[in-house]
Parts: sequence; structure tokens; C-alpha cells
Amino acid sequence: MVHFNWTQLIPEVGHEYGHVATAAIASVGLIGVGLIGRVALGSGEAAITPAKSFGIRAIFEGIIEFIASISDMVIGEDGRAYVPFFATIFSFVLANNLMGLLPGFTPATDNVNTTLALGLFVFVCYNFFGLRANGVGYLKHFLGPIMALAPLMLVLEIISHIARPLSLGLRLYGNMMGDHTVLGLFLDLVPYYAVPIIFYGLGLFVCIMQAFVFTMLSMIYVSMAIAHDH
Repeated sequence: MVHFNWTQLIPEVGHEYGHVATAAIASVGLIGVGLIGRVALGSGEAAITPAKSFGIRAIFEGIIEFIASISDMVIGEDGRAYVPFFATIFSFVLANNLMGLLPGFTPATDNVNTTLALGLFVFVCYNFFGLRANGVGYLKHFLGPIMALAPLMLVLEIISHIARPLSLGLRLYGNMMGDHTVLGLFLDLVPYYAVPIIFYGLGLFVCIMQAFVFTMLSMIYVSMAIAHDH
């Protein structure tokens, strides 16, 4: 069943490229909010003073502090250098997930092309981070600790690394598609206000949790890549 999507009104988009339009809208929105937050941040001492009231700046500070604390637990002190990367992933996935809660919008993460692209992006980045942190020595961990088993370990490691972006993408896609489908069914079956609000709350929880899980797994992959005990 194909639901109406506002993005299909955009010329040359239709239903086939709705996820591209939704991702673009979410990206432009994030950039706009980021620019507003940067202006609100100011300069000098005001830029390092925590927000005194709830607003865009306070929201961004909360996200950064949350991501930084999780990164410290997963990676350690070295993880602070990757906080912008993780915060960007979390914000992008969350923004696209939340688009599905707006009437007439389908989240870009409800499309497997988007989620697999995100998984591939993380795959490329964590391998790049590993090479940058360990040099050519990063490639040694593909051979395992025992040279006699190197050919077997090479095959197993390659399969393992290929599975990572696939699992990242398919996990996010499956959960968001299921959440969006359930929410749409109950909104169609029960056209009242009280019951849909409950499922909107559940949908909001799923959106946040899936963004967190995707970011957490990305942290784990980066941690494994930049470890110096390869």
C-alpha cells in the first residue's frame, strides 16, 4: 500500500525518489538549525558558557554532551576527536526518523537505499580512521594473530567487515519500516486523538532509540579500527 507523500508533488520526484527528497529536506533543516545555533552561540566567553535557558543551543549542547559521554565509555579519551562525526550521524538519522512522524511524510530511513548508504558511509569512515591511526599496520588485523591461519582469517575478516554495513543498514531499515507501518495502520483504524497520541509517543521512542543504536554501533566499529593492539 502506497501512502500519499508531500514530496511526490515535487517535479521529477514521485514515489520512487521520495526518500531522496525527504533526506534532502532533513539535511537542509539540520544545516539551517545548525546555522541558527552557531549564531546563538556567539563568540568569546559567551561561546563556552552553557546555555541558561531551553532553546536550539541547549538542544545541541545536550546532544553533544550525550554523544561525548557515550564516546568516552566506548572509545576512551581518543574518542573525543570523533565526537563531531558521531554527533552528525546521530542528528542525521534522528532527523530523518522524525520526519516519519509528520503527517504526509515518509522517513528516508524507511527506504533500504538510504540506510545501506549510511551503513556504507560508516564502513568507509571507520576504515579510514583505522588507517589514519595505525598506518599500514591496520591491515595486519585482517590476518589474525597467527600467520599460519592468515589465509583463513583474511577470508573471515573480509566477510565480517562486509556484513557490518549490511547489518547497520538493514537493522535501521527494518525497524523504521515496521514502526512507520504500525503507526500508519493504527492511525487509519482509529481516527481519534487519544489512541494515536500513544502510538506517536511509541514512534518517538523508536526514532530516538534507532538513532542511538546506529550511532553506538558506529562508535564500536571506530573503536575497534583505531585500537593500537592490532
